[in-house]
Amino acid sequence: MLSEFKQFLLRGNLVALAVAVVIGVAFAAVVASLVENIITPLIAALGGEPDFSSLSFEISGSSINYGLFINALLSFVIVAAVVFFLVVRPVNKLVERANRSEPEDPTLKKCPRCRMEIPADATRCGFCTSEVPLEA
Repeated sequence: MLSEFKQFLLRGNLVALAVAVVIGVAFAAVVASLVENIITPLIAALGGEPDFSSLSFEISGSSINYGLFINALLSFVIVAAVVFFLVVRPVNKLVERANRSEPEDPTLKKCPRCRMEIPADATRCGFCTSEVPLEA
């Protein structure tokens, strides 16, 4: 039973997930610091006070603190924008660059029967000897 538990713990997917969680938490701390210490003060410099936590109203003796919701919403939008522009877009560009295929050779075509590459002007496949129509 102990060896089975050890095998479970050392399974590749579990280790990769643990590493992803640790990196995610560290990255969240960096992004939160960026938002709190750089972006929010810039917003305050441009548009006044960035803290809406004091905004509230009362209904039947209950205090509705909608300013806290506005702060949380703004933080979410700022964090999402930072993650999108500093992580998602660059990673998508790298993946796109890595997945680029080489342009097809215009002097070759594939035989419709055996799918082997043959000269573009061939009328018969050299591999399976089937007739190949000329492409217009």
